[in-house]
Amino acid sequence: MITPDIVVAFITLTFLEIVLGIDNIIFISILSDRFPIEKRKKLMQLGLFLAMIMRILLLMGVNWLTRMQTTLIQFDTKYFSSNISIQALILLAGGLFLIYKSTREIFDKVEYDLDEKKAEKNFSFSFSKALVQIILIDIVFSFDSILTAIGMTSGIPYALWIMITAVVIALTIMIGFASPVSKFVNAHPSIQILGLSFLLLIGFMLITEAASHSQTVIFGSSITTVPKGYLYFAIAFSLGVEMLNMRIRKTRSN
Repeated sequence: MITPDIVVAFITLTFLEIVLGIDNIIFISILSDRFPIEKRKKLMQLGLFLAMIMRILLLMGVNWLTRMQTTLIQFDTKYFSSNISIQALILLAGGLFLIYKSTREIFDKVEYDLDEKKAEKNFSFSFSKALVQIILIDIVFSFDSILTAIGMTSGIPYALWIMITAVVIALTIMIGFASPVSKFVNAHPSIQILGLSFLLLIGFMLITEAASHSQTVIFGSSITTVPKGYLYFAIAFSLGVEMLNMRIRKTRSN
Protein backbone atom coordinates (compact mmCIF):
# COMPACT_ATOMS: atom_id res chain seq x y z
CA MET A 1 0.00 0.00 0.00
CA ILE A 2 1.33 3.42 -1.00
CA THR A 3 1.31 5.87 1.91
CA PRO A 4 2.21 9.61 2.07
CA ASP A 5 5.45 8.68 3.91
CA ILE A 6 6.52 6.43 1.04
CA VAL A 7 5.73 9.09 -1.61
CA VAL A 8 7.54 11.87 0.28
CA ALA A 9 10.56 9.65 0.94
CA PHE A 10 10.71 8.59 -2.72
CA ILE A 11 10.48 12.14 -4.15
CA THR A 12 12.98 13.56 -1.64
CA LEU A 13 15.41 10.68 -2.13
CA THR A 14 15.26 10.98 -5.93
CA PHE A 15 16.03 14.69 -5.71
CA LEU A 16 18.92 14.10 -3.29
CA GLU A 17 20.37 11.36 -5.51
CA ILE A 18 20.43 13.84 -8.42
CA VAL A 19 22.11 16.51 -6.26
CA LEU A 20 24.65 14.04 -4.85
CA GLY A 21 25.41 12.87 -8.40
CA ILE A 22 26.47 16.30 -9.69
CA ASP A 23 30.05 15.79 -8.49
CA ASN A 24 30.09 12.52 -10.43
CA ILE A 25 29.05 14.30 -13.63
CA ILE A 26 31.71 16.99 -13.14
CA PHE A 27 34.44 14.37 -12.67
CA ILE A 28 33.36 12.34 -15.70
CA SER A 29 32.96 15.50 -17.82
CA ILE A 30 36.53 16.58 -17.13
CA LEU A 31 37.88 13.10 -17.86
CA SER A 32 35.89 12.86 -21.10
CA ASP A 33 37.49 16.09 -22.36
CA ARG A 34 40.62 14.05 -23.08
CA PHE A 35 38.89 12.05 -25.80
CA PRO A 36 37.46 12.71 -29.26
CA ILE A 37 33.84 13.90 -29.38
CA GLU A 38 32.47 10.52 -30.51
CA LYS A 39 33.92 8.81 -27.41
CA ARG A 40 32.90 11.44 -24.86
CA LYS A 41 29.19 10.59 -24.84
CA LYS A 42 29.96 6.87 -24.62
CA LEU A 43 32.30 7.40 -21.64
CA MET A 44 29.78 9.57 -19.78
CA GLN A 45 26.85 7.23 -20.33
CA LEU A 46 28.90 4.16 -19.42
CA GLY A 47 30.33 5.89 -16.35
CA LEU A 48 26.91 6.91 -15.02
CA PHE A 49 25.45 3.49 -15.84
CA LEU A 50 28.23 1.88 -13.79
CA ALA A 51 27.44 4.35 -10.98
CA MET A 52 23.83 3.16 -11.01
CA ILE A 53 24.89 -0.52 -10.91
CA MET A 54 27.32 0.25 -8.05
CA ARG A 55 24.62 1.94 -5.98
CA ILE A 56 22.12 -0.88 -6.54
CA LEU A 57 24.70 -3.53 -5.54
CA LEU A 58 25.54 -1.59 -2.37
CA LEU A 59 21.84 -1.21 -1.55
CA MET A 60 21.31 -4.95 -1.95
CA GLY A 61 24.30 -5.56 0.31
CA VAL A 62 23.21 -3.30 3.18
CA ASN A 63 24.28 -5.90 5.77
CA TRP A 64 27.72 -6.11 4.16
CA LEU A 65 27.89 -2.30 4.08
CA THR A 66 27.06 -2.17 7.80
CA ARG A 67 29.83 -4.64 8.61
CA MET A 68 32.30 -2.35 6.85
CA GLN A 69 31.65 0.21 9.59
CA THR A 70 33.13 -2.01 12.30
CA THR A 71 36.58 -1.09 13.61
CA LEU A 72 39.49 -2.59 11.66
CA ILE A 73 42.48 -0.69 13.14
CA GLN A 74 42.56 1.14 16.47
CA PHE A 75 44.96 3.85 17.65
CA ASP A 76 44.91 5.26 21.16
CA THR A 77 47.83 7.51 22.11
CA LYS A 78 48.19 10.69 24.14
CA TYR A 79 47.85 12.98 21.11
CA PHE A 80 45.98 10.83 18.60
CA SER A 81 43.17 8.28 18.77
CA SER A 82 41.07 6.71 16.02
CA ASN A 83 38.93 3.65 15.31
CA ILE A 84 39.49 3.06 11.61
CA SER A 85 37.00 0.98 9.58
CA ILE A 86 37.08 -0.27 5.99
CA GLN A 87 34.49 2.35 5.08
CA ALA A 88 36.70 5.11 6.54
CA LEU A 89 39.70 3.82 4.59
CA ILE A 90 37.69 3.90 1.34
CA LEU A 91 36.48 7.45 2.03
CA LEU A 92 40.02 8.54 2.92
CA ALA A 93 41.50 6.97 -0.22
CA GLY A 94 38.75 8.54 -2.35
CA GLY A 95 39.34 11.98 -0.82
CA LEU A 96 43.09 11.80 -1.36
CA PHE A 97 42.57 10.58 -4.94
CA LEU A 98 40.18 13.45 -5.71
CA ILE A 99 42.60 16.03 -4.29
CA TYR A 100 45.49 14.54 -6.28
CA LYS A 101 43.47 14.23 -9.49
CA SER A 102 42.00 17.75 -9.26
CA THR A 103 45.37 19.33 -8.49
CA ARG A 104 46.98 17.47 -11.39
CA GLU A 105 44.23 18.49 -13.81
CA ILE A 106 44.40 22.15 -12.72
CA PHE A 107 48.18 22.09 -13.22
CA ASP A 108 47.83 20.56 -16.70
CA LYS A 109 45.19 23.08 -17.78
CA VAL A 110 47.02 26.13 -16.42
CA GLU A 111 50.65 25.30 -17.13
CA TYR A 112 50.47 23.65 -20.54
CA ASP A 113 49.25 24.69 -23.95
CA LEU A 114 45.85 23.01 -24.25
CA ASP A 115 45.98 21.95 -27.91
CA GLU A 116 49.43 20.38 -27.68
CA LYS A 117 48.68 18.75 -24.36
CA LYS A 118 45.38 17.28 -25.57
CA ALA A 119 47.13 15.40 -28.34
CA GLU A 120 49.63 13.99 -25.85
CA LYS A 121 46.90 13.05 -23.34
CA ASN A 122 44.70 11.36 -25.93
CA PHE A 123 47.67 9.21 -26.88
CA SER A 124 48.76 8.28 -23.35
CA PHE A 125 45.41 8.19 -21.53
CA SER A 126 43.36 5.19 -22.64
CA PHE A 127 39.59 4.78 -22.54
CA SER A 128 39.93 1.77 -20.22
CA LYS A 129 42.13 3.75 -17.81
CA ALA A 130 39.53 6.51 -17.65
CA LEU A 131 36.82 3.90 -17.02
CA VAL A 132 38.81 2.38 -14.13
CA GLN A 133 39.15 5.82 -12.51
CA ILE A 134 35.42 6.43 -12.94
CA ILE A 135 34.59 3.08 -11.30
CA LEU A 136 36.85 3.89 -8.33
CA ILE A 137 35.21 7.28 -7.86
CA ASP A 138 31.75 5.71 -8.32
CA ILE A 139 32.49 3.43 -5.36
CA VAL A 140 33.47 6.38 -3.15
CA PHE A 141 30.52 8.57 -4.20
CA SER A 142 28.14 5.62 -3.83
CA PHE A 143 28.92 5.32 -0.11
CA ASP A 144 27.77 8.88 0.49
CA SER A 145 24.65 8.39 -1.61
CA ILE A 146 23.68 5.03 -0.11
CA LEU A 147 24.21 6.03 3.51
CA THR A 148 21.94 9.05 2.88
CA ALA A 149 19.31 6.78 1.32
CA ILE A 150 19.44 4.28 4.20
CA GLY A 151 19.08 7.05 6.78
CA MET A 152 16.10 8.60 4.98
CA THR A 153 14.13 5.39 4.52
CA SER A 154 14.78 3.83 7.91
CA GLY A 155 11.55 2.33 9.27
CA ILE A 156 9.58 2.91 6.05
CA PRO A 157 7.91 -0.13 4.37
CA TYR A 158 9.52 -1.39 1.14
CA ALA A 159 12.58 0.75 1.93
CA LEU A 160 14.92 -1.26 -0.33
CA TRP A 161 12.62 -0.98 -3.38
CA ILE A 162 12.08 2.75 -2.75
CA MET A 163 15.84 3.29 -2.66
CA ILE A 164 16.52 1.23 -5.78
CA THR A 165 13.72 2.93 -7.77
CA ALA A 166 14.91 6.40 -6.68
CA VAL A 167 18.50 5.59 -7.68
CA VAL A 168 17.47 4.23 -11.10
CA ILE A 169 15.26 7.26 -11.90
CA ALA A 170 17.85 9.77 -10.63
CA LEU A 171 20.70 8.20 -12.63
CA THR A 172 18.49 7.94 -15.73
CA ILE A 173 17.76 11.68 -15.50
CA MET A 174 21.47 12.37 -15.01
CA ILE A 175 22.40 10.31 -18.06
CA GLY A 176 19.97 12.40 -20.12
CA PHE A 177 21.49 15.69 -18.93
CA ALA A 178 25.11 14.52 -18.77
CA SER A 179 25.96 15.31 -22.40
CA PRO A 180 24.74 18.96 -22.36
CA VAL A 181 26.48 19.52 -19.01
CA SER A 182 29.69 18.02 -20.38
CA LYS A 183 29.58 20.22 -23.50
CA PHE A 184 29.01 23.33 -21.41
CA VAL A 185 31.81 22.49 -18.94
CA ASN A 186 34.32 21.59 -21.65
CA ALA A 187 33.46 24.68 -23.74
CA HIS A 188 34.30 27.06 -20.88
CA PRO A 189 37.79 26.69 -19.32
CA SER A 190 36.81 28.83 -16.31
CA ILE A 191 33.97 26.43 -15.52
CA GLN A 192 36.41 23.52 -15.77
CA ILE A 193 38.71 25.13 -13.20
CA LEU A 194 35.69 25.89 -11.00
CA GLY A 195 34.54 22.27 -11.31
CA LEU A 196 38.00 21.00 -10.36
CA SER A 197 37.96 23.35 -7.37
CA PHE A 198 34.64 21.79 -6.31
CA LEU A 199 36.24 18.35 -6.54
CA LEU A 200 39.06 19.58 -4.29
CA LEU A 201 36.45 20.65 -1.73
CA ILE A 202 34.66 17.30 -2.03
CA GLY A 203 37.98 15.49 -1.57
CA PHE A 204 38.63 17.44 1.64
CA MET A 205 35.05 16.73 2.78
CA LEU A 206 35.56 12.97 2.24
CA ILE A 207 38.73 13.05 4.33
CA THR A 208 36.98 14.80 7.24
CA GLU A 209 34.07 12.35 6.87
CA ALA A 210 36.50 9.42 7.12
CA ALA A 211 38.03 10.95 10.25
CA SER A 212 34.59 11.58 11.76
CA HIS A 213 33.43 8.00 11.10
CA SER A 214 36.62 6.82 12.79
CA GLN A 215 35.94 9.03 15.86
CA THR A 216 39.36 10.59 15.34
CA VAL A 217 40.74 12.86 18.07
CA ILE A 218 43.91 14.93 17.50
CA PHE A 219 45.45 16.88 20.39
CA GLY A 220 42.17 16.54 22.30
CA SER A 221 40.00 17.91 19.46
CA SER A 222 37.48 15.70 17.66
CA ILE A 223 37.39 15.79 13.86
CA THR A 224 33.85 16.40 12.61
CA THR A 225 32.37 16.36 9.13
CA VAL A 226 31.96 19.49 7.05
CA PRO A 227 28.19 20.16 6.76
CA LYS A 228 27.14 19.46 3.18
CA GLY A 229 24.97 22.58 3.18
CA TYR A 230 28.14 24.70 3.38
CA LEU A 231 29.60 22.87 0.40
CA TYR A 232 26.47 23.21 -1.72
CA PHE A 233 26.16 26.91 -0.85
CA ALA A 234 29.80 27.51 -1.87
CA ILE A 235 29.23 25.67 -5.17
CA ALA A 236 25.98 27.54 -5.92
CA PHE A 237 27.48 30.92 -5.00
CA SER A 238 30.62 30.35 -7.09
CA LEU A 239 28.58 29.21 -10.07
CA GLY A 240 26.32 32.24 -9.75
CA VAL A 241 29.30 34.62 -9.76
CA GLU A 242 30.86 32.84 -12.74
CA MET A 243 27.59 32.97 -14.69
CA LEU A 244 27.45 36.75 -14.12
CA ASN A 245 31.06 37.05 -15.29
CA MET A 246 30.29 35.04 -18.42
CA ARG A 247 27.26 37.22 -19.16
CA ILE A 248 29.34 40.40 -18.73
CA ARG A 249 32.11 39.05 -20.98
CA LYS A 250 29.58 38.12 -23.65
CA THR A 251 27.94 41.57 -23.48
CA ARG A 252 31.30 43.33 -23.81
CA SER A 253 32.36 41.16 -26.73
CA ASN A 254 29.17 42.11 -28.60
